[in-house]
Amino acid sequence: MTDAELTEIQKKATQYKDEGNDLFSKANYARAAIAYSMAIDECERASESHPQMHVFYCNRAFCHIKMENFGSAISDAQQSVELKADFAKAYYRRGVAHMALARYTPAYKDFYKLCQLAPSDRVARERMQEAKKLMNSEKFLKAIEMESSKPASETVKIEDIEMPSGYDGPIYEGVARLREDSAYAAQYLKDVLEYQKGQQNIPKRHVYQLVMDVIALLKTCSTVQHVDVPDEEHFNVCGDVHGQYYDLLNIFEINGVPSESNPYLFNGDFVDRGSFSVECIVALFVARLAYPNHVHLARGNHETKNMNKLYGFEGEVTAKYDQPLYELFCEAFCLLPLAHVLKEKVFVVHGGLFSKDGVTLDSLSKVDRVREPPDEGLMVEMLWSDPGPTPGRTASKRGVGVAFGPDVTADFLKTNKLEMVVRSHEMKEEGYEVEHGGKLVTIFSAPNYCDQMGNKGALMKFSGKDMANPKYTAFEAVPHPQIRPMQYANPMLMMGMMQGGR
Repeated sequence: MTDAELTEIQKKATQYKDEGNDLFSKANYARAAIAYSMAIDECERASESHPQMHVFYCNRAFCHIKMENFGSAISDAQQSVELKADFAKAYYRRGVAHMALARYTPAYKDFYKLCQLAPSDRVARERMQEAKKLMNSEKFLKAIEMESSKPASETVKIEDIEMPSGYDGPIYEGVARLREDSAYAAQYLKDVLEYQKGQQNIPKRHVYQLVMDVIALLKTCSTVQHVDVPDEEHFNVCGDVHGQYYDLLNIFEINGVPSESNPYLFNGDFVDRGSFSVECIVALFVARLAYPNHVHLARGNHETKNMNKLYGFEGEVTAKYDQPLYELFCEAFCLLPLAHVLKEKVFVVHGGLFSKDGVTLDSLSKVDRVREPPDEGLMVEMLWSDPGPTPGRTASKRGVGVAFGPDVTADFLKTNKLEMVVRSHEMKEEGYEVEHGGKLVTIFSAPNYCDQMGNKGALMKFSGKDMANPKYTAFEAVPHPQIRPMQYANPMLMMGMMQGGR
């Protein structure tokens, strides 16, 4: 290859990088990642390196972080480190990706190395100290869990919690009243939705009692819940709402509030990221109690302690109420079903399918869900996996779970005599996407995700007479009070992304 040809290749690769930088600055992270990939491919096709190849990989890692593809971010940051062992940004971005997956030990190692490379960098020291703190906290909590202790629901004394003086909002009169008086149930749900809309907290005593009653109800559920949809009725399925309370209210405005004649399944990730997670989960718990046979809630990967500690729900509950209430929510989350089967035809799960063939509904029903997710296995895959376009299975771009192809979906449906898989877990531009030959649907119900993605949200409506052809309703985001997303999240995920040097 001549010097002129090499110069031309490097020039073209730099142009792709500059294009990626421009797209990134406009928050178009997916297209930016493609541009960085083209820069990398341009050099690799010519079997020539580029003096900024490590930057191309590191920039693409940053795109993956923004898109929550943390496994891919770790892989790209690793490539960057291998190309330039003293490139500080690569260690930072790999550390951030490890943190996002609650992998505190490797995160600490990356930030420690970053401090060696940049000893005067205050942000680097703060990140290392935070990772060490979380690493030690995780070890402490694991040690405590090994000791026998009572669940939070057995230590709560609701009678000791005082009501605020002058409170004139909705009054929770207990689950029995909800079940016996349909007019009260409908009015209480309506009043709670409206009261919280005004940024007013439901009294702590009432929330404690609501969560206690939800725990009692969820203890009667199974890991895989079977839900009938009579021929003459319909059934709504919503995906992630992620603490976007005012968009949740908009769903009810568009599609009607939950009721016996308007049933819903919310498919996990009710909390975290959005800064109105408490309002979302209180509203959904009220609906679950008011209509136990017509409102269903599934566990998502964010109904877990590791995610709550980083992405805001723990911080929000302790800011608006207290730590013991957060622990009570965690107990409830562990009892949520991991999947639902609608009319013995549609399998609904938050994440996706599995790393092995032959998984049956019976084997899933035997999964011990009353726990925090382990590092691997069926439970983790139900919460974290994603579909992909190519046959077979590949490593997940998230770094957790598995990416599964259309053949995996077809095999699971055939094995279990089902017709469709519905899952959530993944932002889609139109709020939903039909994949795998129409046999798999992703539904995502948080529009303009985190106030920056510009996507629509969507819900799907099944008819009992024709479960194979659901109808979709897409919707835009609505205004909310001026409280930014991730207001209560760990600062590690919000600060010091080191955007310079692209």
